[in-house]
Amino acid sequence: MNLIHRYLMIVFASVALLFGIQVPNFLDQYEKRVDAHLKEVEANIEPYQIIADKYHKGVLSALFNAYSTNKNPTFRETGVAIKAMYQRQQRFLDAKLTIDNNYFLKAWHVIKNGDHELIQETLKQYSYSVPLNQDALVSGVILAVSVTLLAELLFGLLGLTFRSLSKSRKRELMQSNEPQIATRRLL
Repeated sequence: MNLIHRYLMIVFASVALLFGIQVPNFLDQYEKRVDAHLKEVEANIEPYQIIADKYHKGVLSALFNAYSTNKNPTFRETGVAIKAMYQRQQRFLDAKLTIDNNYFLKAWHVIKNGDHELIQETLKQYSYSVPLNQDALVSGVILAVSVTLLAELLFGLLGLTFRSLSKSRKRELMQSNEPQIATRRLL
């Protein structure tokens, strides 16, 4: 049992280390995806920003409000489309600003508040690599130690539970066998 336990701990630690090493690579690919989407939406919204600069003092929201209040349904729907583009641009700008932090703040942000659409895209098109830089090694070690400690804790709790059950079972057997043992001694 002790040998199996040691090998399981080695396997858990190794798998956790490999996953932990992937964290900086995932964050890098996520950051590149945010940047690419932001550049794309900025290129799409640029002509409308030029119009807003010319006729609405640079306020893009005034432009899509002007479109939205127009009697022509084509213009109203164009206003909705411009507003959606603007909101998308703001979403990616916010994402970019929050991931322009140090490594651990960036990782925490992506885990806690990351853009779900971009996380799914990154996971779908993720390309595995083994970067051997400081962030990757620190992430790998932290995850490996955490998973190993958690596994040790679970194995320890399971061991205590089984030992406790085993002792209570032995006591029950001893108590149920005591009258038979006493009777045999008398005979």
